[in-house]
Amino acid sequence: MAEPSPKPYLTVRGDGSHELEIKKSRFICHLARVADEEAAQAFIAAIRKQYWDARHNCTAFVVGEEQPRERSSDDGEPAGTAGVPMLEVLRRRGVTDTVAVVTRYFGGIKLGAGGLVRAYGASVSEALDEIGLLERRPVALLSVAVDHTRAGRLENDLRAAGYTVAGLEYLADGVRIEVGVPEPEVAEFHTWLAEATGGSASAQPAGRTFVEVEV
Repeated sequence: MAEPSPKPYLTVRGDGSHELEIKKSRFICHLARVADEEAAQAFIAAIRKQYWDARHNCTAFVVGEEQPRERSSDDGEPAGTAGVPMLEVLRRRGVTDTVAVVTRYFGGIKLGAGGLVRAYGASVSEALDEIGLLERRPVALLSVAVDHTRAGRLENDLRAAGYTVAGLEYLADGVRIEVGVPEPEVAEFHTWLAEATGGSASAQPAGRTFVEVEV
């Protein structure tokens, strides 16, 4: 039985931070893309070390696509007022493989439970808007063997046609080009390749990979 194709998913575009001030308290949201829980915890530890003098470093992360792992921490804020609303923003925006740490420097004015929920949620939401999201789309990976004299032109033609060139390997007898193709378009790609190369090149399955598209 064939393994089901993975589904596309959203994640943060990259590492970054965004700060807002609410009633003299500073909320600094740090975001990062992570591959697993271990990487998320390492990022959290690094932020807490960097901002050791802050009263709170509250956290939330989601990792994995099919059965995501989720964790959050209020880090001394009243229960449910920081980590949970941070996590809820990540859920609502549909992002995964993403960790958020909101560092708070208390400004002397208490916000109350509702104010904290809004502040921590807004901190993550604004950071996601500022840093941006991208969609990782699964594609079939095809390996195309071509001789040295035609490799450069074929690479240009592939890019011009909208295909993803995932890798190039120069060998003694030619060049191997790895191409990412959406699975429903694989048959169409074989036809395109035959026409583009006059039948001199063919493609072999080489697994799956992801391409990243900004949203």
